[in-house]
Formats: sequence, structure tokens, C-alpha cells
Amino acid sequence: MSKAMLIDLTKCIGCRACQTACKQWNELPAEVTSNNGTYQNPPQFSDKTWTVITFNELDYEDKFAWIFAKRQCMHCEHPACVSACTVSALEKTAEGPVIYHADKCIGCRYCQYACPFDVPAFEWQETLGLIRKCTMCADRQAAGEKPLCAKTCPTGAIVFGDRDELLQEARDRIAAHPGDYVDHIYGETEVGGTSMMYMSAVPFADLGFPEL
Repeated sequence: MSKAMLIDLTKCIGCRACQTACKQWNELPAEVTSNNGTYQNPPQFSDKTWTVITFNELDYEDKFAWIFAKRQCMHCEHPACVSACTVSALEKTAEGPVIYHADKCIGCRYCQYACPFDVPAFEWQETLGLIRKCTMCADRQAAGEKPLCAKTCPTGAIVFGDRDELLQEARDRIAAHPGDYVDHIYGETEVGGTSMMYMSAVPFADLGFPEL
């Protein structure tokens, strides 16, 4: 059965533990992200940052609110990046992750053009650059372990499990607390469904999620 993650943004506190865990597991270095040479929260994906926490300032229920969102590869059920790749460097597995075969990649970047979520990142600083992105910890899953971001989250905002069961869990939460959530599970049907699904207290468009 296909695995997935349910990310409940009402529980996310923006601590970036998932972001740090991703870097540690994949041995990704920190990167300078400001003009004065300091290390700050990366504003977008790069070949060194596969998970990003976005900070959204909103007027919510007539008061100012911060709403945080974990963003990464969506691991689509029918990924456009896989369809666009001319050398089969990207592969959708039956278990859920969209994995990447660096030894096949020719750096054409067709996957970047195809991805509706602007996820694949190119190694611009390399002479023969390749593509980098989240793998949903496919290596950990193969060893019977959870993706490290889900294991690390201190508030339970990220739940890992069977996709169908997580969809039912999301529906149950919305039915039990309709005032706490918009009636929309992002990723249930977008682009044919994704392995990363979200719940939120505000419309997803307000958080920068594309309407697909």
C-alpha cells in the first residue's frame, strides 16, 4: 500500500526540526541565504535545502497570526517530473516516494519545467550540475523506518502511514472539529493526488499553495 504523510498545519510551530533533520540525514550543508553572508531560513528549495518551512503573516479571525508550512517534494501519484524525464532518472515507486537516480541524470532540467510545485533544484554552481530534491527518505522506508522529518516533529504535525488511512484520519479530524479546519485536504486530488497531504485552518491559496 502506498505510503504518505499528513501534515497538519494547525500543529506546526515553525521550529524547523524537520528541516534540520532532513539536512542531517541527507548530509546537506547549511547555506548562506542573506546579502550580509549570514545563515538564515532558506526562502526556497535548493540543491542543499530539500525541506523548507515557510512563514506566513496573515490576518486570521480578525487578528494577526503566524502560520507555518512545511514544504518539500509532493511525491505526486502521477508525477509530471517522471513523465518529462527523458532518461528515467526519476522514478515513482509503488511505496510512494519519487526517487532520483543521479547516475542516469544528464542535467537537462526538463523535470524543473514539468513540476507544478517548483521542487527540483539544480546544482547551478557545478560545471556538470544535476538535480536534487526530497526523496521522502526512501532509504529509511526500505529499512522499515519512518522518514526522519516525521520522526523528528515534536508536535505531531507530520504523520506518516498508509495514504488511504491518512485520508480517513484527515476526514475524521475535519468532521470532529469543523471550526478548526477548512474543508479541504490539499493533495487528495490535486494533480491526481500526492503522497504529501495537508490540513489547514486557512485556505491553502493564502499560504502560497498553487491551485491545481
